[in-house]
Amino acid sequence: MNAQSPNVDPSEPVPARAAPVIAIVGATGAVGIELIHCLEARGFPMGGLRLLASARSAGKTLAFRGATVPVEELTEQSFDGVDIAFFSAGASISRRFAPIAVAAGAQVIDNSSAFRMAPEVPLVVPEANAHMLSDAPIVANPNCVAAILTVALAPLHQRWSITRLQMATYQAASGGGAEMMAELRDATRAHLDGVAFQPQVLPHDYAFNIFSHNSDVDPETGYNGEEAKVIAETRRILGQPRLPIGVTCIRVPILRAHGIALSVRFEDHVSADAARSALEGAPGIRVVDDRAANRFPMPSDASGQEDVLVGRIRQDQADPTGRTLAMFIVGDQLLKGAAQNAVQIAEALRAP
Repeated sequence: MNAQSPNVDPSEPVPARAAPVIAIVGATGAVGIELIHCLEARGFPMGGLRLLASARSAGKTLAFRGATVPVEELTEQSFDGVDIAFFSAGASISRRFAPIAVAAGAQVIDNSSAFRMAPEVPLVVPEANAHMLSDAPIVANPNCVAAILTVALAPLHQRWSITRLQMATYQAASGGGAEMMAELRDATRAHLDGVAFQPQVLPHDYAFNIFSHNSDVDPETGYNGEEAKVIAETRRILGQPRLPIGVTCIRVPILRAHGIALSVRFEDHVSADAARSALEGAPGIRVVDDRAANRFPMPSDASGQEDVLVGRIRQDQADPTGRTLAMFIVGDQLLKGAAQNAVQIAEALRAP
């Protein structure tokens, strides 16, 4: 209805919404720490901040806006008075506590895999499918590769319609959390010092090595769990449930930025120049495509940056029809691949 409510005086200004009380579940983890930084850096308005973690982290303090905030133990009473709850403590914690948060009146933005494929839960990358946001009590934050990937794909898909994707990912330690990042540092230090090192977090030596992503492999398909997530979630974000996608996910000794080597086929011919122009005007993207200087997206440039870097944009010569482009994408896994995307969802939900 467009009619004015009889109880509202149209001459009176609409009162500003009260700043929300925010909770972060998994506040001491790698993504939780990044969520705190993102909320501060982006100036997200809030009426209070509640940091929640396991009992062993309770009592710690974390810095926020010039003050220290205590970490509390996550319990069923933690969400009283909370308006927005960011979850980043794993799928099992989300499945248990997200419904409790919703029952207490909070809107949940979940960074785990718990709800990403639930039909009633929006799976959102704001640059790609903000139209899917609603007043649903839970909004899912995608897999890090799918989030970074679809920022780059969305402006191309909107103009020319993607019909097939083939990619290889080069995934950083941050995707496995703070413990995996620490293992990369420790393994590298030991290798340089000539000291034997026994991996504890990963199944293989991480220093100066790459290997297939450490998620479980399906014995029937040969695809691992990470590859299955990338396929399913990319299809859902792009609204293409049967889009053909091939992907190989590789773990590389980088701390926090994922790379994706990508071949994209479209319905019709698309030139590299046209694609480059579309990407240059799209939100959340910085084109790094300097052929003369041989400078293209790198993890060292993407780490700590909000934008997804896109480059090596060229015709894929394996397709004589000119309908396929090759490119390379790099994005910060902890930012666009996790915390930043979650905060952007919260910003979009509160936009007038």
